[in-house]
Amino acid sequence: MIVTDLDIYFILKTIVIAIVEGITEFLPISSTGHMIIIGRFIEFEGSFEKLFEIFIQAGAITAIVVLFRKKIFASFKTLHPGGDGFKLWTNIFVALIPTGIVGLLLHEKVTHHLMQPLPVAFALLVGGLWMLFGEKKYRHDSKRLHIDEVSYKKAFIIGSFQIMAILWPGFSRSASTIIGGWIVGLTAITGAEFAFFLAIPTIYSASIYYLLTHIFTLTTIEIIALALGFFISFMVAMVVVEQFINYIKHQSLKGFAYYRICIGALMILLTLFNII
Repeated sequence: MIVTDLDIYFILKTIVIAIVEGITEFLPISSTGHMIIIGRFIEFEGSFEKLFEIFIQAGAITAIVVLFRKKIFASFKTLHPGGDGFKLWTNIFVALIPTGIVGLLLHEKVTHHLMQPLPVAFALLVGGLWMLFGEKKYRHDSKRLHIDEVSYKKAFIIGSFQIMAILWPGFSRSASTIIGGWIVGLTAITGAEFAFFLAIPTIYSASIYYLLTHIFTLTTIEIIALALGFFISFMVAMVVVEQFINYIKHQSLKGFAYYRICIGALMILLTLFNII
């Protein structure tokens, strides 16, 4: 295979997007929103680029599987009615119901109309304001519940909050889950863990589906890009998730909210003035 300068430039773009994915996937700042915005800046847009952005999320979620492997394996050992594992994964299934229904019904329309910098910028800004409101009103009222103590009702409500992230790219699945968790009485750490586990079936299924629908049209350089992007997003997410878990145990999420508001406002201005 002859590697051209365009191939190298293409690979460099994929590395940038993979790093962005690894950093942002589990932070409450929206990985999809950041990849759309950064992708527009570096001209990384198209059908393969969409596949790449979805597939490398599997790299990031693999970091969750590795970091939480003990809890995941322990849950499989009690995957029977009445067991903690059965309760955990049933909760995950219940939480997926509202987002799954909405996603199936509206995915194409959302992708066509809202996967653009301006709607994403507004989502970042509004989501930041929502985080500030949720932090002030609900966080300190949260009970210290373990993830295994989440009821089916609470799981469904948390899943319903994720609908906003499905309908409005840039709103953030992580932020929606954490805030939904606060409202039903969870701590930030329990809400974050629930978001991590909820992402495992969601992201893996989407990544595998998109890969299978494109696999026979991929070029050699695109296959290399996918493998490299998966590995980079995995390695970056390994570091970020550990730091994020340690951070939210003791710190406010206001910094993430202010970041979202600033980035969202900046992107709105840049878009309105046709800079991007």
